[in-house]
Amino acid sequence: MAIDPSATVHPSAVVDDAATVGPNCTIGPFCLVGAGVTLDAGVELTSHVVVKGDTAIGEDTQVYAFAVIGEIPQDKKFQGESTRLEIGKRCRIREHVTVNTGTAGGGGLTAIGDDCLLMAGCHVAHDAMIGNRVILVNSAAIAGHCIIEDDVIVGGLCGVHQFVRIGQGAIIGAVTMVTNDVIPYGLVQAPRGELSGLNLVGLKRRGVARADITALRAAFQMLAQGEGAFQDRARRLGSESDSPYVDNIVEFVLGHSDRSYLTPGQG
Repeated sequence: MAIDPSATVHPSAVVDDAATVGPNCTIGPFCLVGAGVTLDAGVELTSHVVVKGDTAIGEDTQVYAFAVIGEIPQDKKFQGESTRLEIGKRCRIREHVTVNTGTAGGGGLTAIGDDCLLMAGCHVAHDAMIGNRVILVNSAAIAGHCIIEDDVIVGGLCGVHQFVRIGQGAIIGAVTMVTNDVIPYGLVQAPRGELSGLNLVGLKRRGVARADITALRAAFQMLAQGEGAFQDRARRLGSESDSPYVDNIVEFVLGHSDRSYLTPGQG
């Protein structure tokens, strides 16, 4: 067992001999830390937390009571193969959150970036890729193989369909089912997920320049009302844009998609 001398482990906790516990970690009452788990410096498991599998949790991340991290995928195709979960630095993973390892068919890795907040009851499924500074509000569920880019907020009680991509800076309103890709900085709401505008509040809070916000407004109007197919409109945007934010949308739309795109006015 590799437990740094500065770590604090409650007597009721069970830490496998093959686990690695870094400096200044805190493992609270009735936690279970399995073989293959690595806790970097300053990780805190408050109480009744289960961490299993080939799982690495980054520095200063906090995991709250009854979360289950690194359990096997909820996938009938999973046959016990060796797969991994990586969680970044300074994340806060609240009560009853579940995060699964990857599958061989999906690349073998589930990953969560730095500075994320997963509120109570959230689920992140196998092979999902979650970026930095992502917020999943209470009871949001991210299905397998999803890609959630940086600075996304997914509202409470949302469901995100497998293989969906949600672009950087987008926001998904509460109680929304998302079955198609969401463009960067998009605003999605309604029960079946309608792309109804841009996340203007989020853009302003991040200090995005007014010129870029104006360019994004114009780009959204072209995507909503321009001639031709959705991707044709995006290509025209790419040839006319001088905003890196618009370029980000263009690159996203012209990239690979397994689910097609949620377009303005489409549920």
